[in-house]
Amino acid sequence: MHLVINSYGATLVKENGLFVVETPEGKQSFPPDMVKSISISKAARITSDAIILAIKHQVEVLFVNDMGNPEGRVWSVQYGSISNIRKAQVNFLYSKAVIAWVKELILKKLDHQVALLLAFQPEKDENLPGHNRFQSAINSVEDYKRKISQQEGQVISDLAPSLRGWEGAAGKRYFQTIALLMPEEYKFEGRDRQPAKDPFNALLNYAYGMLYGKVEGALIKAGIDPYVGIFHRDDYNRPALVFDVIEQYRNWMDYVVIRLCQESAIPPEAFSKDEKTEAMLLGPLAKRILIQSVNDYLGEIISLKGRALSRHVHMEEDMHKLAKVFLKFGTDDQVR
Repeated sequence: MHLVINSYGATLVKENGLFVVETPEGKQSFPPDMVKSISISKAARITSDAIILAIKHQVEVLFVNDMGNPEGRVWSVQYGSISNIRKAQVNFLYSKAVIAWVKELILKKLDHQVALLLAFQPEKDENLPGHNRFQSAINSVEDYKRKISQQEGQVISDLAPSLRGWEGAAGKRYFQTIALLMPEEYKFEGRDRQPAKDPFNALLNYAYGMLYGKVEGALIKAGIDPYVGIFHRDDYNRPALVFDVIEQYRNWMDYVVIRLCQESAIPPEAFSKDEKTEAMLLGPLAKRILIQSVNDYLGEIISLKGRALSRHVHMEEDMHKLAKVFLKFGTDDQVR
């Protein structure tokens, strides 16, 4: 269970060893062993007793902004306490293995984009023009994959501009094609990040914000420093490694948002537009539907590499595997 406290005036407290959410409408109690994470928005409050209860039960507490992006977190001191993983992480950063790792990361992202395009591609017999447009986009992404695979170099900084260019070009074709799936009220021209100007991008930005928090938490639990990035390592005072690792999971959020839009699951009145910035904003109902949909999707049990686990647990296991990759570079003589 993921507790999301975002109603204005709501307070999370501890009573009789339970988490209790207090609102003007009443109280609701939750056993701590049933709670996996707690998300608090600026409109809500949490007491220190509730925070300590969360720490004792290793429940992640995340403070988020209006866009769903994490602004801060509280976690148990048992997380991330293995300094040799972080030392090895820095050694890995300056090793020759970085180029192969970054290329594999981008290729995974593009593989997932192709998989989603194939999943939503119209049947040839029913919609030949639509089928062909999807096939053209799939071919383009596959071509960018080939170019990325063929890139060689000595240091990642030499390859980064080309890799980012091809990754961006593939993403542009991908979202142009996804736009063809949208009902009229969710039509969009392309990716808008800050700020979003349409409902689709507003939902996707918020979903990505939720994913950032979950990826960062998984890295911390695995003992990895989320601020020591590899591909995205030029961002000051930001968890740069999160921006690296998240790429392989973005397709999960894409799928959730695409399906919500296709089903017109969120009514138009659940969105509003800021008059000054023209930013599309999610109202409480839109956030509630999206948050529940994302958490349900991440909690769904799926089989990957022979293991039936929730997507969230698969992600956490991936981060533990990444820590083991870093540990292979635990001594300086392995860097060169």
